Amino acid sequence: MQLQFEKGGGLLPAIIQDATSGEVLMLGFMNPEAFEQTRLTGDVVFFSRTRKRLWKKGEQSGHMLKVLEVRVDCDSDALLVRVDAIGPGVCHEGYRSCFFRRIESDGEVAIVEERKFDPSNVYAKETKR
Repeated sequence: MQLQFEKGGGLLPAIIQDATSGEVLMLGFMNPEAFEQTRLTGDVVFFSRTRKRLWKKGEQSGHMLKVLEVRVDCDSDALLVRVDAIGPGVCHEGYRSCFFRRIESDGEVAIVEERKFDPSNVYAKETKR
């Protein structure tokens, strides 16, 4: 099977899911090199669209994503990476999941999770992904 990186301009969206709870933790992007590094090392590696380079989740925070299983969708253009999440959270804003906000029916946004760690104690530099 050939992954269809070209459909997304060289990148595949990679949904990161906690393998135990089923919770969706984050969405990142992988180019062929990031996918290969993920496959070889067992740690999730992404391609940063803003920094234009590979980055291993946890390289600053220590909050690692250990790969347990990788699935591919029916069009071969999206990945579901089931992980063991090491650390209190994966979000650079201090939450377990990057999906900690809910859009209400009136259009307002509500924070629906509790912050798990103080990002200023974890990230020394700018944390834009």
